[in-house]
Amino acid sequence: MPRILRIFVIAAFLAGGAFPFPSFAQAQSGKVAVDLELILAADVSGSMDEEEAALQRRGYLDALANPRVLRAIQSGQHRRVALLYLEWAGPHWQKVIVNWTLVHDGPSLQAFASAIAEEPVVTERRTSISAAIDYSMALFAKSPFKGTRRVIDISGDGPNNRGRSVLMARAEALALGVTINGLPIINDRPNPWGGPGPRNLDIYYQDNVIGGPGAFMIPALSFQNFGQAILAKLIREIAGLQGPVRAQAADVLNRESEPGG
Repeated sequence: MPRILRIFVIAAFLAGGAFPFPSFAQAQSGKVAVDLELILAADVSGSMDEEEAALQRRGYLDALANPRVLRAIQSGQHRRVALLYLEWAGPHWQKVIVNWTLVHDGPSLQAFASAIAEEPVVTERRTSISAAIDYSMALFAKSPFKGTRRVIDISGDGPNNRGRSVLMARAEALALGVTINGLPIINDRPNPWGGPGPRNLDIYYQDNVIGGPGAFMIPALSFQNFGQAILAKLIREIAGLQGPVRAQAADVLNRESEPGG
């Protein structure tokens, strides 16, 4: 059974098969409406060692397990979102870890996270943010969902160094109404070849990667606080919260915890 179908079946079973999972007739008649189509695109390029790649994956899993993410999912008009988890590296290396999945409650969110955890973490050479954007756009075209918003959520620890211009890839995505948010990982650890980490990666992401309606970035100051940063970014982009282009994780989390936040 294909992974995407297996996730649907597991989540539907855990939820008792209740709405808002689409009926067969809905699936055949057209795309299922959701508040957001969100691609979580995680960098696993060669600048990360195995420990860092595993920490990044763990950061996503911890964030998805936080009840505040589910609260954000259920805050929209449709009270459901479509999620996809992608890992990427060089121009010719992109891997869908978990395909498009309808998430609307705790069991469906848990099923999505569990499917991510099942896959081993693999790192590859080079960093092509432009190819990750292009690949994500092709995934939107194949999505069985119709989101009020479409967002690519890119996390990474380096600038685009292979493939076509990231500015061109970004411009084409924005022209089709897609928003790109960023989570640059500010890491002073040397890369696996002994070289220093990139400088001013947050500025690079702001100037070259993010864009579109409501676009923003939240820098992760290390792999260790990546979980807090991705949690804040998931809450803000899923709930469609407004705020500064450059945000801090603590500010978003404090705002979200306030009454009416």
